[in-house]
Amino acid sequence: MITLLTHLSGSAIVSALTAPGALDPLVVSLQSGAVTLAVLLLLGTPLARMLARGTLPFPRVWEAGVLCSLLLPPLVIGLVLVFMVGPYTTIGQLLGHVHLSATNTFLALVIAEVYESAPYYVLGAQAAFSAVDPRLEQQAALLGDRPSRVFRRVTLPLAAPGLAMALAIAWARAMGAFGAVIIIAYHPYGLPLQIYTTLQETGLASALPFALVLLVVALPLPLAAYIWSARARGRRRG
Repeated sequence: MITLLTHLSGSAIVSALTAPGALDPLVVSLQSGAVTLAVLLLLGTPLARMLARGTLPFPRVWEAGVLCSLLLPPLVIGLVLVFMVGPYTTIGQLLGHVHLSATNTFLALVIAEVYESAPYYVLGAQAAFSAVDPRLEQQAALLGDRPSRVFRRVTLPLAAPGLAMALAIAWARAMGAFGAVIIIAYHPYGLPLQIYTTLQETGLASALPFALVLLVVALPLPLAAYIWSARARGRRRG
């Protein structure tokens, strides 16, 4: 961020960001990022907990699937998504029946961001749940608490700092998603594509203000989560 600021003037930032429609990609990125986090919380949290507790059948297969999505180049993920949810696939045709499309739509953008950010959240959440002593959960269950109450009153508070850190990292990853996005969700523009198209059309100087906006949006949440997580660990040790 300091490097960007040394190559930007206040007038250049104001001029770029006050142009008509200049902040539309920011709105798109914030909306898609919020939906992505909601999807990760609803689907990724149970998956991470089951992976941590070993309650899934064939756990190594699930873990390999998560790792593959982490290790695949984002452009390859985009190509894979074309064959999974493109208009000529079974899923794509089913979406078409309800007047939805997973190509060059807001839905496509969310799908791409979920696939690029999900492994970061799932692996981080798995580590957070693994750090919770199962004996505490067992003791709460012996006292008569239902599984849902054990999760809400014991597991979740203890895992919360790690979950927050994982979710914050996933947020930053979703905000910067580009490889899969450019394949299946070229429209609507989010911030990464705005940076790319501006760089292609008018050069580096014009793209820098949007890069600064992306950093301002993506970085504070991980930093805040890291500080909170570190303080929580310190209180437990103390």
